[in-house]
Amino acid sequence: MPSPRPAGTLRNLSGCALLASLLPAICSAQAHVSRLETPDWSEQIIYFAMIDRFADGDPGNNDQGAGEFNPQDGARYSGGDLAGLSNRLDYLRALGATALWITPPVSHQWWDPQVNYGGYHGYWGSDFSTVDPHFGDLDDYRTLANGLHQRGMYLIQDIVVNHVGNWFSYPDGRLPGDPAQGVTLKPDKPLQTLWQRNDPRLAGDREAAIYHWTPRIQDFRDRQQELNWQLAELDDLNTENPTVRAELRRNYAHWIREVGVDAYRVDTAFYVPPAFFRDFRLSEDPDAPGITPLAESLGQVDFFAFGEGFGIDAPFEDTATRKIASYLGKEAATSPLPSMINFPLYGSLLDVFARGQPAAVMQHRIASMLQHFPDPHRMPTFIDNHDVDRWLANGNEAGMKQALLALMTLPGIPTIYYGTEQGFRQPRAAMFAAGYQSQGRDHFDTNSPMFTFLREVIALRKQHRTLSQGRPEVVLANAQGPGVLAWRVQHGDAQMLVLFNTAEHPILTPPLPLGTHALRLRGVFGLQGQPKDQSVAAGQALALSLAARDAQVFVIEPGHKIVSTTADAAPTTNIDALASTLPAQRHRVSGDAMPGSAWQVLLDGRLDQAREIRANTAGRWQTDIDLRGFIDPETEHHLQLWQADSQTLGAARTFRVDADWKPAGRSIDPPKDDHGPHARTVYPLDPAWRKQRPADLREIALATSGNALQIDITLASHVHDWQAPMGFDHLALTVFIELPERDGGQRVMPLQQGELPDSMRWHYRLRLHGWSNVLFAAEGADSAHEGRLITPGARLQVDASQARWRIEIPGAAIGNPDTLRGAKVWINTWDYDGGYRPLRDAAGGAHFGGHPQDAKWMDASAVITLL
Repeated sequence: MPSPRPAGTLRNLSGCALLASLLPAICSAQAHVSRLETPDWSEQIIYFAMIDRFADGDPGNNDQGAGEFNPQDGARYSGGDLAGLSNRLDYLRALGATALWITPPVSHQWWDPQVNYGGYHGYWGSDFSTVDPHFGDLDDYRTLANGLHQRGMYLIQDIVVNHVGNWFSYPDGRLPGDPAQGVTLKPDKPLQTLWQRNDPRLAGDREAAIYHWTPRIQDFRDRQQELNWQLAELDDLNTENPTVRAELRRNYAHWIREVGVDAYRVDTAFYVPPAFFRDFRLSEDPDAPGITPLAESLGQVDFFAFGEGFGIDAPFEDTATRKIASYLGKEAATSPLPSMINFPLYGSLLDVFARGQPAAVMQHRIASMLQHFPDPHRMPTFIDNHDVDRWLANGNEAGMKQALLALMTLPGIPTIYYGTEQGFRQPRAAMFAAGYQSQGRDHFDTNSPMFTFLREVIALRKQHRTLSQGRPEVVLANAQGPGVLAWRVQHGDAQMLVLFNTAEHPILTPPLPLGTHALRLRGVFGLQGQPKDQSVAAGQALALSLAARDAQVFVIEPGHKIVSTTADAAPTTNIDALASTLPAQRHRVSGDAMPGSAWQVLLDGRLDQAREIRANTAGRWQTDIDLRGFIDPETEHHLQLWQADSQTLGAARTFRVDADWKPAGRSIDPPKDDHGPHARTVYPLDPAWRKQRPADLREIALATSGNALQIDITLASHVHDWQAPMGFDHLALTVFIELPERDGGQRVMPLQQGELPDSMRWHYRLRLHGWSNVLFAAEGADSAHEGRLITPGARLQVDASQARWRIEIPGAAIGNPDTLRGAKVWINTWDYDGGYRPLRDAAGGAHFGGHPQDAKWMDASAVITLL
C-alpha cells in the first residue's frame, strides 16, 4: 500500500537518525540524495524518454572514440544524456507529467559488429552498477533525480535482469551438449567482474554457471527456449543461480540507495522465471536484500516495479493477457511483480482507433483486463513506444487523439513516449537539433497542437479522480466496424460517460442505456468543442449524433423529475422483415410509416449514407441499400428509420452479409528470384533472412465479391522470430491497386526509391508488415509521403503452416467502385522498421546490401489484371 504520508513530500535523508545504527554506510552516503514518499501510482502520468535521443546537455561526452557516435546514423549514438534531461524537466512538468521513465543509464556494449548496430538504447548491459560515459556520471544522475524530486516528480529507471550484451554466441544455432563446442567469443568482455565469466571453454566459468550456454531463441513458443536461450544473440544470464541473483539485487539496490530512484521498469520480464522476481523483490538476504526491503529501509515504502511482457492479443483473444497475468499475483506485495505494462490494451487501441476495427474489440479488451488483471489501475498504458511503430505511422492524428483520450479515461498509468506530444512519426528520432532525424531543430514546442491537446486531456484526468480510480463499463460498442464506443466510469457515487465515434463519418448512436432515472449529462470535454449538456427524462432513450472522429466526456448527475413524452408521441414505423443472411449485393427494402412522413433509412447508424424516404398515401415506402463491399459474414448489421425533427429512432432490423468470393486472377512466381529489381540485392545478415528467404514470393491468387477484393499471397517461408503482433516479421508486403476507369493515381512507390512497372498507376496502396497494416489513397503521395490514410483498411489472416497471407479489402475502403473487372494489382516484398529498411553497399545485420539507389524490393509479382 502507498505510504500514508502525502505523496510528493520531499525528504533529504542525510540524517537517517533511526537507521544510523543499522546502516551507517548507507546513511553516510545519503547527504545529497533526495527522496519522495511513495505515491499512488494509479494517479501518475509517466513520460518515457530514450536518454540518447531526448536532449544533449553535455556535448563533451558524445564521442567516446570508438566509432560509435554519428547522429546521422540511427544505429549509433546521437548525443543525448542525463544532463540534457535535467535541463528539460520544466518542459515535462508543463505537459503535466508527474514521473520520468528513462532507458537504462548503465554502462553497456557500445557497438556490436556482429549485427552492425549500437547500444545507444542502453539495453546491452556491461556493468549494471555504473553510469555509461555517453550519458554522464553518478553526479549527473543524482542531479536528475534531485531535479525531479524538487518538482514533486518521480524517477523510473529501466533495468535488465535477463541478459547482458553480445559477447558469446553459437552461430550454428544448435544447443551444444558440450558448451565449449561451437562457441564464438568476442575479443573483449563485459566490464562487470562477474559477467566476465563467459567462456565455456574454461572449467571455472562453466562451473560458475553465470550464463545459460545456449544459442539464439528459434521458437518463441517453446517456453524453455524463451527462459534459457539467447534473445537476439544477447548473453542469457542464469537467473536461477543464487550468485547471479545476489549480484542483480546488489546492482539495483545501488541505484535506489545512491540516486533515489523511485521505481523500476523491468525489461524482457517474460524471459525470466516468475520465481526470480519474488527473490529479486523480497529476499531477506542481509548481504544483498531484495529491492523492496532495501527501499523500505530508506523510507520508500511499497517500492514500485512494473515488467515488460511483450504480448499483443488479436481481437477477442486473451492469450497474451493470461500470460501477463501469470506475472501478477492476487496480492501485489507477494506477486512476482507488482505491475506489468498493459500491452493487450495497446493492441486494441491500435486496432480500433488506427485500423478501424469494430469498436466491440475495445469492449472485449476492457472487460478482459478487468477480469484477468488484479489491479489494472496500476498498470502502465501507452499508444506507442520505442519497440513499436509510432502511432502516426499506422493511424491519423484524429485517431491518436481519441486513443490518448481513452488512456486518460481508463484504468492504468498513462505513459507518453517522448515526441508523441510533438507529432513524431519516426520511432527513435531525436528531440534535439543535432540528433538523429531531428531535421536540424529542437522539438520542445509547448505551443504545438499535440502538446496543447495532451496537456488538456492530462488535466482532465487530474481534475476528475473518477477517471483514474473508477471502474469502466462499456455501454455501447459498434460490432459492424468503426462507430460508436461508450463507457461509463463509476467511482463511489461519482459517474462519468465517455463517448467516441471511431469512424471517419458522422453517426447516430443507438439509445444510450443509462438506466431508468432522470439524468443530466454535463459536458466537460470534447474533441470538436465542448459538448452540450443533455437532460434525460426518466425512461427516455437518448440517441446522440456524433461527428466523424468526435469524442465527448460527460459527468453524469441526477436530473429533474421530468416525464418523457417521446414514446407516446413517436410515430409508428416498421421495416419489412429481412432474411437473417443477405448476399453481398444491392437490395430493395421497404416498410410502413405515417402517410406523408419523411424519414432517413440508416444502415449501421451511418448518417453520411442515409437514404431519404417519404411514405406514400398508403403509408408505404421503399429504397435500395448497397451491400456489395461487405466482407465479414459474422458481423451483425442493423437497419433503422430515423427522424431528426422528432428525435425518433425506429426499431432495428438485423441481418448478416454473406460474401461470395469468385476467382479473379492468379500468378505463379519463380522460386529463389528474390534478388531485387536488377538481381543484385542481398538479404541482411540475420540468419532468419539468409536461411529462410521470407521475401521470396511463390504465388498470388485474387478473388472478388462485389467490389471487395481478396488477395492470397504465398511465400517461401513464414518467420515470426520477433513475435510481431501481425503474426509475422522479417517481411513487408506492399500491395498497389489501380482501379479501372479511374483518373489520377501515382506511378511512384513512396519510400521505396522506384516506380511501378508497365506504366501502372496506383490509386490505393497497402503497407503490411509485422507491426502495421495500413491502407493509403494516392492523394498527397510522392516519393517521401505515403498519401491519405484510410480506415478501416484491410483484414489480414496469416496461415503460418502454409506461409500464406490472406488480405481482404472491403469495397468501402477503395471508394466503392462499380466494378473491379480490369483493376490491376502489383505486389512486392522488403522489410520495414520505422521505414523501409536501408539499402547499402554491403549488407548488415538489419539492412539490405546491393546498389543503394536501386528500388527497395526483393521480389515482385507480375502486374495482374482482374478478370
